Amino acid sequence: MSDTPSTTLPDRLSVNPNSPYYDEALLERGIGIRFKGVEKTNVEEYCVSEGWVRLSAGKTLDRAGNPMTVKLKGPVEPYLRDPE
Repeated sequence: MSDTPSTTLPDRLSVNPNSPYYDEALLERGIGIRFKGVEKTNVEEYCVSEGWVRLSAGKTLDRAGNPMTVKLKGPVEPYLRDPE
């Protein structure tokens, strides 16, 4: 696990292909998220400048078949898992 400055990563990123903040190439490289200093593995979307993450809430789905999410506020630190 290698740390990279968050300035090289986008301010906002989503795993949903329908989102304008989706970046398939970057997601394939592997993005890790530290939220309030704790590694999170269930992040659906994050925004560094606004200081929030959307976490999936278990296996529940909404009417459209998308995961239900919970928005939490706090410091967000994205990093690349596999540097190239």
